[in-house]
Amino acid sequence: MRYWLIVNTDAGDGEHGESYWRSHLGAVGLDDLSVRDIADTAWEQDVMEGDRVLVAGGDGSVNRVAVVCVERNASLGVLPSGTANDFARNLDLPDDPRELCQLIASGQTADVDVAWINGRMFLNVAHIGLGTVPAREASAKHKSLFGRFSYLAILAKKVGIQQGFHGKITHDDGTAEGRWLTIAIASGAFFGGGQRVAEARIDDGKLDIVAVRPRSRLRLLMVFLATRLLGRETENGSTVVHVTSSQCRLQLRHAKTLTADGEILGEFSDTTATTCHGILNVACRRIVTA
Repeated sequence: MRYWLIVNTDAGDGEHGESYWRSHLGAVGLDDLSVRDIADTAWEQDVMEGDRVLVAGGDGSVNRVAVVCVERNASLGVLPSGTANDFARNLDLPDDPRELCQLIASGQTADVDVAWINGRMFLNVAHIGLGTVPAREASAKHKSLFGRFSYLAILAKKVGIQQGFHGKITHDDGTAEGRWLTIAIASGAFFGGGQRVAEARIDDGKLDIVAVRPRSRLRLLMVFLATRLLGRETENGSTVVHVTSSQCRLQLRHAKTLTADGEILGEFSDTTATTCHGILNVACRRIVTA
């Protein structure tokens, strides 16, 4: 078994790079590391079954390394170093870096789900509609000023402006059709720097599809307060539709931007998403429930 340390030097504020993590990993006895920059793609072909691949970066970096781990049947260790670090939240990783490195050294792991959308693997959430705005408009400067709250700040400016789009959602139990402000397809429970998808888990073998219809700012604010701040479960109704499914298909009248884990995948009018249960082995102590 080989330990890898894959570092994204551009992630977050740059303070949690190679030297930072090597110091903490060395303190718990993990000093025999194969260190690579994530931009050097050669390491991907050298990872072997049973290896442990530690990644220091944000959700985009974690996604890329997770793809390699699934393909090579290796184990993933997340060293949160980005802006949002939503996948790490699903794993309930310790905030203290030494405690986190001790957890990784202990070998404690769990198997979690991954999802695919239009052939692209993702770990957290895919968006069409309003939810794609942060990925399209959150600049590096904006993130440095507001951190994980940059996503919420941008969305706050946009709510009530967009008139929505027409789409049909097909899932295991039926269909939902009409005009939507945003559609989110979640594999895990967290997105946008700590926002939660109610009841979602990263190890239940299901996608959570949450679709919001265009409404007034006041109506949308009331829904947000009820579901996010007061902790109430999302109720299917005239504003929000929330279903769980092993797969889904989105058919839109006009192509819209699709994002997954904060990355822009392109514009699509027909989108298919599926999930695969427990195929990614990760270092963690327990799985968070939303």
